[in-house]
Amino acid sequence: MKAAVVSQQHPGKVEIKKIALRALNAGEAQVEVECCGVCHTDLHVVQGDFGPVPGRIPGHEGIGIVRAIADDVTSLRPGDRVSIAWFYEGCGVCEYCVSGRETFCRTVKNAGYSVDGAMAEQCIVKADYAVKVPDGLDPLIASSITCAGVTTYKAIKVSEVRPGQWIAIWGAGGLGNMAIQFAKNVFNARVIAIDIQDDKLALARESGAEITINANEEDVPVRIQQITAGGAHSGVVVAVARTAFNQAVDSVRAGGKVVCVAVPPGNLDLNIVKTVLDGIQIVGSLVGTRQDLAEAFQHALAGRVKPIVQTRQLDEINAIFAEMNAGAIQGRMVIDLRTKPSAKSKLASEGKA
Repeated sequence: MKAAVVSQQHPGKVEIKKIALRALNAGEAQVEVECCGVCHTDLHVVQGDFGPVPGRIPGHEGIGIVRAIADDVTSLRPGDRVSIAWFYEGCGVCEYCVSGRETFCRTVKNAGYSVDGAMAEQCIVKADYAVKVPDGLDPLIASSITCAGVTTYKAIKVSEVRPGQWIAIWGAGGLGNMAIQFAKNVFNARVIAIDIQDDKLALARESGAEITINANEEDVPVRIQQITAGGAHSGVVVAVARTAFNQAVDSVRAGGKVVCVAVPPGNLDLNIVKTVLDGIQIVGSLVGTRQDLAEAFQHALAGRVKPIVQTRQLDEINAIFAEMNAGAIQGRMVIDLRTKPSAKSKLASEGKA
């Protein structure tokens, strides 16, 4: 099979290789991958930000069809469409796994990082952890829900925003766009979107943001305090910028909550005086559980969230990462493994058209 593999010789790059898929072990299923979204976490993995993993196949926004199962598998059968998500497997018995917080399992395995992921024509999943995709949900849409969707859905849940309350969302790109839709269409909140690119802010308005703010042009906390008569009830930060976290703390009202999703490098220097005097809660939110993903799939099936998807080919993965590094991506890039590039597009990519 063809797969994208983290390069040993070229740091920060992947290589497209032909490799053989290993045999199934107990509890596993073989999946023919239809598509796989490209997440900023994949870029972190490829660049070695979490530690070097040469030879690893990245990808954790995968959707595919089960083609084979191990003899002991009862939760899946051939023909099922399933997800290949970041939360690949937990131990199943620790305090986190048995209390609805399975993503915090201390021995968790993550697709595309600690085990091979979905940027390949085929992959292997742990059957009991592969969430089924509802009939009628487009695989390209489902791929974006598998990480970006469930991550932002969980973050809005964690924010505890109530209908009619103000929620400010930093970052209006692939994650932020979905966070806006979940906040508006599922939780019935009033949404303020903050970014530094006007095209993304325009998209945020189309997606349901009531107010948009360009952080390069306005004092964000001052504007939010004015708009909301005292501050937003909660804030969610999906922008990979340290200033966004500082702005979020300064933008929420007394008793407000800031949910941290993005992972900028280094440490944060926050307004401790406001945090203490106003009782601000600062919490992290990490992807979502299998139940969260099942719920997010249903919201997508009902049309409450509609990821903006651009399809690409597996051979373009390094170009996609370069665009991601440059902040040039609108919505979500999804590698479509169901189609092969035409002769014309292949010539164009080689500069021969």
